[in-house]
Amino acid sequence: MNREIVLDTETTGLSPATGDRLVEIGCVELINHIPTGRTYHVYINPQRTMPEEAFRVHGLSDEFLADKPLFAAVAEEFCAFLGDATLIIHNAPFDMGFLNAELGKLGRGPLANTVIDTVMLAREKHPGARVSLDALCKHYGIDNSRRTLHGALLDSEILAEVYLELLGGKQVSLALVAESHVSGAAALASFAAAPRRPLPLPPRLTEAELAAHAAFISGLGPEALWTEYAAEEIPTRLSA
Repeated sequence: MNREIVLDTETTGLSPATGDRLVEIGCVELINHIPTGRTYHVYINPQRTMPEEAFRVHGLSDEFLADKPLFAAVAEEFCAFLGDATLIIHNAPFDMGFLNAELGKLGRGPLANTVIDTVMLAREKHPGARVSLDALCKHYGIDNSRRTLHGALLDSEILAEVYLELLGGKQVSLALVAESHVSGAAALASFAAAPRRPLPLPPRLTEAELAAHAAFISGLGPEALWTEYAAEEIPTRLSA
């Protein structure tokens, strides 16, 4: 099982070294590159005022964040959600710098997860092209009309779509995963449920060919898939 977490943060500014803090974390879980529906989302009280420049980016005001938990209160559940999953982050050094700075304030070590930076991934796949999240959405035809302001969970959901496209497109992955869950028993059930013709088509096989086929199937053993339904079909045709 390949577990990945698409992650984004919002902050009070550009650098934890100058006193900026986290104000929002959003995560989306992928298993084998497919979203599972599990997410992690939290707003965080940064214990400092929100600069106007940052407020214009994400719209999170001092008043809104005043009653939100401190990072110390959510650090354990956040790290538990991440586990040892690979982290998928757009411009990873920025987010990882803030996350590790917050963990450091609590006396905890930095995150040891493997990190994939989708900025670097996009530059490798589209050299010379713009690789902002909005530019990649436009390139791949992903609807980002909800993104009037930056938001960590929304941006993670959008980035998950972009990431799958960077890997080669999500439709193939979805088809393969769906196909892998179709067992022989399910296929037989589907066959049995198919509507029957009012009158069967005239047989195109000779009696000798049908007898040879029946002998071949009988030699496959009782566990063979054919024995699930051939036992009814072949005798009927032989007796016709």
